[in-house]
Amino acid sequence: MSKPLMMIINPAAGKCKFREGLAEALKLLSDAGYTTSIFFTERRGHAAELAAEHASDFERVLVLGGDGTLGEAVAGLMRLESRPQIGYIPIGTANDIARTFGFVKGDIVEGTRRFITGKSFAFDTGHYQGGYFNYVAAFGSLADVSYGTPQNLKNQFGQAAYLTAAGKALLKLKPIWARVEYDGGVMEGEFIHGGVNNSFSLGGVVDMPPNTVELDDGLFELALIRQTPGLTSLAGLAARVLTHHYDSEYLTIVKTARAKFTFAEPQILSLDGEMSSPMTELDFEICPKAVEIIC
Repeated sequence: MSKPLMMIINPAAGKCKFREGLAEALKLLSDAGYTTSIFFTERRGHAAELAAEHASDFERVLVLGGDGTLGEAVAGLMRLESRPQIGYIPIGTANDIARTFGFVKGDIVEGTRRFITGKSFAFDTGHYQGGYFNYVAAFGSLADVSYGTPQNLKNQFGQAAYLTAAGKALLKLKPIWARVEYDGGVMEGEFIHGGVNNSFSLGGVVDMPPNTVELDDGLFELALIRQTPGLTSLAGLAARVLTHHYDSEYLTIVKTARAKFTFAEPQILSLDGEMSSPMTELDFEICPKAVEIIC
């Protein structure tokens, strides 16, 4: 019996990388019994619209794009009462989700083989009053790296573009006053980064502490970096984090099912690498095991 499959493709991701191997991937899917309907995204937010409108007609959804495209597709699925399983072939730049689940990046044919033979895993999804996100909602320096890198630089230079953006973000660093409420605690002060995460990797370059992240435990990892006395201490902190040393008076990582950010001035947040509108307050909660991903 034929298995209906919805394929969502972001044609802008990875220099139109979807063209490499797509024909062979479609043949593999056909041989495996799938009847594939292809939907191309045309603008930001379109993947969410497509998933919400059409995904209920299919047994599975397969996304070709970056983390932002996958995040949009999941947001669309979250609007449905019954959600089909979702697969992901990462052809974007940072690909934090790919690093988290161990997906092969940029190889559509191999990604299709893995999708066909993979097993489902139910993972947690984040909710805020404006929608949903997969792996991070953040403000400050790391958020600047995610949404501050122009798409043309991402396409041309890949991860190097993120590293360049990170250096520029540090040079223009402005601490952000915030009140952060979470399960069992409150922190106030000036921060250079804050975010709730459900990923082993952030921004494509920073790893979360090992053995602390569980993708299906119903909890975020809340990461906060306080303002440091100067660039020297900041550089030292960055060097320690990049070499997986997380013991610092300026760094706090706790688990929580809910969080609330309140800012003195409107801030732009990175939601799965996509830019939000400016806001002064935002509430988050985890949706445990809300979506099944094929991995």
